Amino acid sequence: MAFSLEQHDPASYQRKARIISVAMAGQLIIFGLLFSMLLTTTFGSSVWLNALGVLLGLLATSAMFAALRERPWMTEVRYVWQLKHHLSRISSYLQPLRRAVEEDNHLALDILTFYHQGMAQLAELNGRTTDDDAERLAEKMQVKVKREALGLPKEVTTFDPHDLSAFKQK
Repeated sequence: MAFSLEQHDPASYQRKARIISVAMAGQLIIFGLLFSMLLTTTFGSSVWLNALGVLLGLLATSAMFAALRERPWMTEVRYVWQLKHHLSRISSYLQPLRRAVEEDNHLALDILTFYHQGMAQLAELNGRTTDDDAERLAEKMQVKVKREALGLPKEVTTFDPHDLSAFKQK
């Protein structure tokens, strides 16, 4: 299934991500303590029962989070998770993609363009800059020049993960 870049407000994303992170950490602490207390009260005090209580708290927090992730107020956070997932998949294919770019492969150029656009958007959403990685900036410029020379569009807004199968590592 193809993934498309979307525009989201960085301030809104950062605020929601902080709130959700704090809520989930608080929930984990409360559930972990609650389950540990219930287990040690019922079966006696033990390090293993405390550890089991924390594990049960983690499972309960994960289940609650899985149930809530499709809610409308989770849109920005869910989008960033998906973006990170796709960028991670692309990064595992960077070497074959770079070789294919040297051969003017249009698909590789599209995927690397999407990768660089996604990395820039991710940095913007997280309130960081991408100016600190000279190698990535040089590669981004090389891809841009090749795209211009081949008459390809400047931006690529969609990515189909199945396209990576053409660049399986040997």
